[in-house]
Amino acid sequence: MGHRPLSLTASTKPIITYSIIGVTVFVFLLQLIPGWNVTNTLLYSPVYSDPQTGFPFQPWRLITSAFVHSTSFYLHVLLNMYTLLVFGQILERMIGASRFLALYLISALAGSVGVLLLAPPMTAVVGASGAIFGLMGAFLVIHRHVGGNPTQLFFLIAINVVIGFLPGLNISWQAHLGGLAVGLVVGLVFVKTKDRSQRRLQLFLLLGVVFALFAVAALRVLV
Repeated sequence: MGHRPLSLTASTKPIITYSIIGVTVFVFLLQLIPGWNVTNTLLYSPVYSDPQTGFPFQPWRLITSAFVHSTSFYLHVLLNMYTLLVFGQILERMIGASRFLALYLISALAGSVGVLLLAPPMTAVVGASGAIFGLMGAFLVIHRHVGGNPTQLFFLIAINVVIGFLPGLNISWQAHLGGLAVGLVVGLVFVKTKDRSQRRLQLFLLLGVVFALFAVAALRVLV
């Protein structure tokens, strides 16, 4: 009886996962320094994507918001980093460091675009949840592709999505949905272009996802 390979590529240590955790924790410590205003400098709000609001146009916040967390609720950063550690170690070994980094950043972008599309303009968000939901979405697709049973992961994602809609928790379900949806798409790109001969196609498709996100964001602002 043959065994199907578990991974799409070979990778030994999840360097990117550890690096993202390290950077996020470092930024969180900077957030705690009085007077530095790190949180407000890096958080995302839809008003920073629309110059017509009178706020400065700062598109980089679409990504930087994934590296800051609530300083009044320490479990926010702890839970996100623990989830990243769990999924990151597995997923990065499966798809490789460069693909994992692309997935994380694209999912972070998608989470912010989800906020732009679905949340009130003055909503302010921080946290890596959108990026982490993207990891979950991609893992769901890849795990199923290599013959795994994704039932438990599916329920875990469903529970987290439902929790995001519960009142009083101040959780950005918009970022969760944005990250999850695009994570599923990126995961599908990876499994459909896993051969070495398809690397250019894979890069082209990933750039297409990024372009589509910016196009949707621009359309939302202009309409």
